[in-house]
Amino acid sequence: MPAYERRQFLVDKLRKEACLRVSEMAAALEVSESTIRNDLNALEDEGRIRRIHGGAVLTETDFGDNNSFSKRYQQNLEAKRAIAKEAAKYINDGDSILLDASSTAYILAGELSGRNRLRVITNGFEIAKELAKNTSNNVILIGGEVNPGASSVTGLLSERIIADLFVGKAFISCSGFTLPRGMTEVHINEAQLKRKMITATQEIFAIVDSSKFGKEDLTPFAGVADIHRLLTDDGILPEWQAQLKQAGIVTIICPIEEKRNHE
Repeated sequence: MPAYERRQFLVDKLRKEACLRVSEMAAALEVSESTIRNDLNALEDEGRIRRIHGGAVLTETDFGDNNSFSKRYQQNLEAKRAIAKEAAKYINDGDSILLDASSTAYILAGELSGRNRLRVITNGFEIAKELAKNTSNNVILIGGEVNPGASSVTGLLSERIIADLFVGKAFISCSGFTLPRGMTEVHINEAQLKRKMITATQEIFAIVDSSKFGKEDLTPFAGVADIHRLLTDDGILPEWQAQLKQAGIVTIICPIEEKRNHE
């Protein structure tokens, strides 16, 4: 396959999957990883993609379908990767887990390739696809109203399905976090479903990158008392760390690898 065809293939695939690793792209095209790296370098020089550790994502100017999930994925990406890497340590083979449709949860799904026999419930399309790659996993994509831009499912049907379940661990993000209102969401349907997720789960892990602290969106869905552990990146301000400690929230600070490598 000529280089220009390979590169267009990579861009098209990134439009569908938000992020790809070099090893996955090399296997898909049956070429060496060094060839893929050269292609990615060329695409980055053209401004069509952005290289990240081990792979690539699209730049915002090259989202052909204006997919809001893809855009959210790229925001504070390295912070989300740090959180996902740490969160994966709390998931063992055979665990039952619940993941919301957030971009941070999607990155977490990618960190679970080494886990087997997981029982996964999610309302995220991309998350379900990622975890179903391992055929030992039992992945349930709950039904309901499709939200294409968010790559998620919500609504009364989703809430009824969740109400009948009991899961060991849930990993849930938000669009804003303050101490008075806890975790908040800009979309009411997403917030309502996340409330159901919390009541159906034994242990709640809040996966919240540092940019969300101090922001307060439309609908609260989880108070401070609902959170068993809060995972965030080391970009969080010291005053927020002090406030979380004072509130009694078990907080895990996850170092950003990109930052650490430049120190």
